[in-house]
Amino acid sequence: MRPASASLVDPEDDLPSATYAGDFETTTIPHYDSGDASSVRSSSSGYGLIGGQEPLPYQPQSPSGRHAAFGAEAMDEHQHHPDDERIRAAARRGTQHLGLLILRVGLGAVLVAHGLQKLFGWWGGQGLNGFKNSLSDAGYQHADILTYCAAGGEIAAGVLLVLGLFTPLAAAGALAYLTNSMLAGISAQHSGRSFPFFLPNGHEYEITLIVMAAAIILVGPGRYGFDAGRGWARRPFIGSFAALIVGIGAGVALWVLLNGANPVS
Repeated sequence: MRPASASLVDPEDDLPSATYAGDFETTTIPHYDSGDASSVRSSSSGYGLIGGQEPLPYQPQSPSGRHAAFGAEAMDEHQHHPDDERIRAAARRGTQHLGLLILRVGLGAVLVAHGLQKLFGWWGGQGLNGFKNSLSDAGYQHADILTYCAAGGEIAAGVLLVLGLFTPLAAAGALAYLTNSMLAGISAQHSGRSFPFFLPNGHEYEITLIVMAAAIILVGPGRYGFDAGRGWARRPFIGSFAALIVGIGAGVALWVLLNGANPVS
């Protein structure tokens, strides 16, 4: 017979608990506190520790309120505790974290490579002068400053994505850059009414990278990264939606402020 306090937990049930502090929660060690322990701590004599019955940390209690350390009732309750099931269910994710690592590192490597092309002209890149001229031809204002900001920001976002550090901010920055780049490509076409998707003249490459950045923002960086102990890695929620909106909005705002052209006209 399973005790009444036990409950079946779906392995995929990873909903936030009542004490969940949000996307920016960090992993902390819970403190043990009970009436027995407080009574023991109140005793200033060392002999009080001998007479006091201080329970072991995390020791389950029986329905009568007494600590049953070796009873079958305590072992069964501890075995089917819902909180323990939630912890084990959170760890049963199979290859999910490995897939998130590949997704994150893949997008970050692409951003770093393109940023190095713009800065140093590596791998057949156009270099700083060529990138500056392309921005000026596209109608951007302050192209001399924007050249360094765009190339440096692209490299910084890529490195942070590879490391899994400040992942929502890095992915939001990448999303802003990619959105702005796609708007520039659309406006450079002769016919603004058409929207070709497939390469070489389409925008499937930019759309694919935008989808990857948005997915990383919404699902989090996974366990393999410097953000593994943070709330946006374990339970991304409201903060991820905010980062997604900020990324897209920043890309559109930069286009309007620094270019001013209508990409769909």
